[in-house]
Amino acid sequence: MREPNVISFTSLMAGFIKVGRPKSALLIFCKMLESWVLPNAFTFATVVNACSMLADLRTGQKIHSHVEMFGVQCNLVVCSSLIDMYGKCNNVDDARRVFDGMDYRNVVSWTSMITAYGQNALGECALQLFREFNGLPLSSPNHFMLASVINACASLGRLVSGKVAHAAVIRRGHESNDVVASALVDMYAKCGCIGYSDKVFRRIPDPSVIPYTSMIVGAAKYGLGKFSLDIFKEMLDRRIKPNDVTFVGVLHACSHSGLVDDGLEYLHSMHKKHGVVPDTKHYTCVVDMLGRTGRLDEAHQLAKSIQVEPDQGALLWGTLLSASRLYGRVDIAVEASKWLIESNQQVAAAYVTMSNTYAMAGKWENVHSIRYEMKHYGVYKEPGCSWVEIRDSAYVFYAGDVSLCARGSEVASLLRELERRMKERGYVGGSRGLVSIDVEEEAKEEIVGLHSERLALAFGLISIPKGVTIRVMKNLRMCRDCHEAFKLISEIVERDFVVRDVNRFHHFENGSCTCRDFW
Repeated sequence: MREPNVISFTSLMAGFIKVGRPKSALLIFCKMLESWVLPNAFTFATVVNACSMLADLRTGQKIHSHVEMFGVQCNLVVCSSLIDMYGKCNNVDDARRVFDGMDYRNVVSWTSMITAYGQNALGECALQLFREFNGLPLSSPNHFMLASVINACASLGRLVSGKVAHAAVIRRGHESNDVVASALVDMYAKCGCIGYSDKVFRRIPDPSVIPYTSMIVGAAKYGLGKFSLDIFKEMLDRRIKPNDVTFVGVLHACSHSGLVDDGLEYLHSMHKKHGVVPDTKHYTCVVDMLGRTGRLDEAHQLAKSIQVEPDQGALLWGTLLSASRLYGRVDIAVEASKWLIESNQQVAAAYVTMSNTYAMAGKWENVHSIRYEMKHYGVYKEPGCSWVEIRDSAYVFYAGDVSLCARGSEVASLLRELERRMKERGYVGGSRGLVSIDVEEEAKEEIVGLHSERLALAFGLISIPKGVTIRVMKNLRMCRDCHEAFKLISEIVERDFVVRDVNRFHHFENGSCTCRDFW
């Protein structure tokens, strides 16, 4: 074209974005400005979407300044795009500033802000904003908003709120929508209701790769490896092509069920049979899978063979570090923690895990040295935190903090009684390596006995009626001592409870756990 105008420039940018080439769209925008063609609101909305796809905050802020200069800062579509861009760039404050500055908002702008909160681990803010939206006259959420709300419930483990959102989905006829159904499958799985996940999944008329992947990952996290792999086989039988996330779920299922040979076979088949090239996240699953079964040398060699950037390698080397602590391989633990600390990744976790590894080996001088180094550099361990949901309210508990927790005296009394009854059955508290300071065995028992998940469980036992499953969420990995205690308690009180820790789910019932002591 001899003289392209704003429509042709904008159409070309939109085309590049549609085919997944946002950088090309940004180059066209620069050429447009150089050509003295004035952009309109649709142009800005399009180029902001390019920044969203790239999560390019710096360029997005420059485009935002142009929006102000050209006087389209009140445009509904432009503002919604800016909120989405800031959300994807982890800048929630600026997203909220744009949202608050809008004279008029529609369901798209509200959805963009709710999604921005959810994407940035601010699920409570997302749910609060959704409640505000529902309080508006003539407000009606669309399926995108409901999916975002359900995702927020999933991240928080808020089952009651998730069920309320599910009811809204049913009322508005969005059950068959692929995005909403996938979000529901994921939400129920992350709230420890894998049976509900399966029911929702089976009601999808023609599920695509997204709900299949959600179901595979959910079952894997619950320790149902065979079930997860059966769903994967069903998916292949229906000629649905798996994606990279599907294989993360498949490898995760193998890892958490001890199916090492199956997992290695799936890894090797990814590219050959399905055209999916394995990347860092897949190799991390394999390192985890090998490490869990004690094949530390193979896991170590694999980790060393993969060239990764620090941010991508954090999970890989963190996984190897956890496995080496579990099997007391101080040599590998030292190398893994050194990699993490020098890369400035998961520094606190690296120090703490290394300290625990030395503690398991009885090397208390090294433990004290690491603790001194942490204090010197101002590195602090993330406190153990657990919570339970009762009637849409979350009750939070911190390790060792009985005095400030809800119904504290009753919780402490029940824990003492449970401890006594467990010891009658042969329970020995304060397992080796769980306490990173050299203390007497009796003191160890007391420290471990006040882990946050035990406080949350005791509160649940005195607050939740018998017959209702107690669901405990935890921000860290559940320790082996608490795991053993929970199995015994489930048999003593004749109740079942589900714990979601940072890695997976544990469903305790009649003295056993769904993980079969393998996690």
